[in-house]
Amino acid sequence: MSARPAKGVPKGSFLRSMTLVAWSFLGIRSRQGYQDDLARVNPLHVVLVGLVAALLLVLGLIVLVNWVVSH
Repeated sequence: MSARPAKGVPKGSFLRSMTLVAWSFLGIRSRQGYQDDLARVNPLHVVLVGLVAALLLVLGLIVLVNWVVSH
C-alpha cells in the first residue's frame, strides 16, 4: 500500500500529525486508521511532534520521580 495521498486528498494538518503520534504512543490505533492517517500527514510534522512528545514524556517522568522521592 502506498503512503502517498491520492490526488484531491489534502495533506493533513499539524493537528492530524499530533493525533497520529498520540495514537502511536498509546499503541491502540487500528491498522486501517493508521494507514489512512499516514497517507494524509506531512512526515516532517510527524517527526517534530514525535520528538516533542518524547521530550515531554521524559521530562514528565523526571518531574514525577523527583516529586515521589521528595515526599
